[in-house]
Amino acid sequence: MGSLDKSVPEKLAPPLEATAEQPPLFDGTTKLYTCYTCPFAQRVWITRNFKGLQDEIKLVPLILQNRPAWYPEKVYPPNKVPSLEHNGKITGESLDLIKYLESNFEGPSLLPKDPAKKEFAEELFSYTDKFNGTVYTAFKGDLAKEAGPAFDHLENALHKFDDGPFFLGKEFSLVDIAYIPFVERFNIFLPEVFKYDITAGRQKLAAWIEEVNKIEAYKQTKTDPKELVEFFKKRFLA
Repeated sequence: MGSLDKSVPEKLAPPLEATAEQPPLFDGTTKLYTCYTCPFAQRVWITRNFKGLQDEIKLVPLILQNRPAWYPEKVYPPNKVPSLEHNGKITGESLDLIKYLESNFEGPSLLPKDPAKKEFAEELFSYTDKFNGTVYTAFKGDLAKEAGPAFDHLENALHKFDDGPFFLGKEFSLVDIAYIPFVERFNIFLPEVFKYDITAGRQKLAAWIEEVNKIEAYKQTKTDPKELVEFFKKRFLA
């Protein structure tokens, strides 16, 4: 599946802080306003890379803790990332944006034609918020007991199509992209801080993580594990 990956090595621009000048708005350049460490923005970043859109969609990385005032004032009033500037308008919400890139740009397809797989993809998209919410809430409780069922849900979902290691079988898809940024973080943070291995007894989940980690489009977007652990400790355990 990695052979369909159209990503190319990319030199990343430094992120913009409060004092940075605003890039020209609606100048004909398609821009992805992002943050290199945000899992929601990472979904769109991976999709962009995989579809080979690195020249077509320019990254505008922001420092969220010290973001420029022009971002909510002139670009995207909800003041969140990701947002996409394309065809004279700005849109947001990561799941909507990955589907938007799939529908409106060239590159390898990231959604199946098979109706059963399409239907299952929608089921899994609709579970993402519950998955994330369940695991984050469990940080404050009995982690194994409360978060375990969420990881079991993914393990069971990976059994649905046995023609490959991904959620929809052999094709790497937007469903994998929707989950991997969060699973990446939980797979680093939970063993380190709670001594909880999310892959223990979950062979399909372990194999899925291993396969996704071979995909260049994703590898280019990964967060530094040490920084991630420190950020999670401050944010969730302070």
